[in-house]
Amino acid sequence: MTVTVRFAPSPTGHLHIGNLRTALFNWLFARRHGGRFVLRFDDTDRERSRSEYADLIAVDLVWIGVSPDRVIRQSERLPLYDAAAERLKAAGLLYPCYETPEELDRKRKRLAARNLPPVYGREALRLTDADRQALEAKGRKPHWRFLLPNFADDPLAPRRTEIHWDDLVRGPQTVDLASLSDPVLVRADGSYLYTLPSIVDDGDVGITHVIRGDDHVTNTGVQIAIFAALGLTAPVFGHHNLLTTLSGEGLSKRSGALSLVSLREAGLEPMAVASLAVLVGLPGAIDAMPDLDELATRMQFEGSSQSASKFDPSELDRLNADLVHAMPLVAVADRLAAMGVPAGQADAFWQTVRANCARVADAAEWVGVAFGDLDRTPELSGEDRQFVAAARDSLPEGEFGPDTWREWTGALKQATGRKGKALFMPLRLALTGRDHGPELAALLPLIGRQRAVARLG
Repeated sequence: MTVTVRFAPSPTGHLHIGNLRTALFNWLFARRHGGRFVLRFDDTDRERSRSEYADLIAVDLVWIGVSPDRVIRQSERLPLYDAAAERLKAAGLLYPCYETPEELDRKRKRLAARNLPPVYGREALRLTDADRQALEAKGRKPHWRFLLPNFADDPLAPRRTEIHWDDLVRGPQTVDLASLSDPVLVRADGSYLYTLPSIVDDGDVGITHVIRGDDHVTNTGVQIAIFAALGLTAPVFGHHNLLTTLSGEGLSKRSGALSLVSLREAGLEPMAVASLAVLVGLPGAIDAMPDLDELATRMQFEGSSQSASKFDPSELDRLNADLVHAMPLVAVADRLAAMGVPAGQADAFWQTVRANCARVADAAEWVGVAFGDLDRTPELSGEDRQFVAAARDSLPEGEFGPDTWREWTGALKQATGRKGKALFMPLRLALTGRDHGPELAALLPLIGRQRAVARLG
């Protein structure tokens, strides 16, 4: 058996970090087992689905490093769902219901008032053919519910019926089908809700494992029953915990909170985003993984949190900085070139400035310092200005090298008696316009004699 998983976003908005968590759990699981990863666009919602969102989802996944083995779109597979629906109707397992949303809401409220669970009472099964014809004559169109197998002989007398599965993440799980309403599979307008197309696709594509958020745990009992009704083998299910904002709110594609687009535009590295998306809520420290293969070795469901994990965006800054500080030139060469870093000095420049960059884009600040004109005038006291002018006159001869700073400041210390901050800070301010930054021993050769003389003057 080839492990085959799927990530099934609805193209109704931007992917957020919670969606990425599910995508990566599936992708990394497939990688670990030499399996296949299917990207399925659940785009049967005609009003909200947009092709541009599907395109952006594909771009987001490529940015992270996820490439699907197969891409399918549910909007192109409607005949498969129609055939499955007809099979269920013929078997008496998909039945028409005529209640309006308002009527269903009133029924739920009446049940709640009696402290009863809001389970649909299968009133539609009591309708005669004449009743249905009369309702349709009034313009009512039916929605269609799946008859859960939670009864012996009489569907109007449900009894406790347990569905069991060994969850890949949560361990043994049980759902009582008698505690649930028969799910609506087909809307009154003939369009499909999520459940039936998903099950048909999983069976048709050969999905072996479904890893998704734990908000689907209860749904899984229903879906296992529908798999059986269609003669399909249910996959292995795994339900990971969800991510929330720090305030405890759920993430939403429509709200745009922590969307991958916004994180990418903020200059974050994909592996910083991927590392936090996967590792939050899992055992062990949250560290920046250098690539997806390393991240796969850290993905461990056993011992993971069973409650929602709060996603702290500030953790992204820490992880991103860790990655940037360790990045080799080859990973950033194109971006440095776009900033105007001379090719012949790119390696020396990057080795000098990367420890001062939380994002690669931060290096742009030091491009001007090293190779251009200062963007700010240093504020020096009169005494410090005199010291800087004297320092200019005592610059070592010849081209600046790795030992120039040490030789120069050593001589200044002897000549002026200055030391520590009193010695180094005026020089740093004059040379860079800043009171912090990369080691001047490495930065000074990049600045070069001509610029250094001009700035010290």
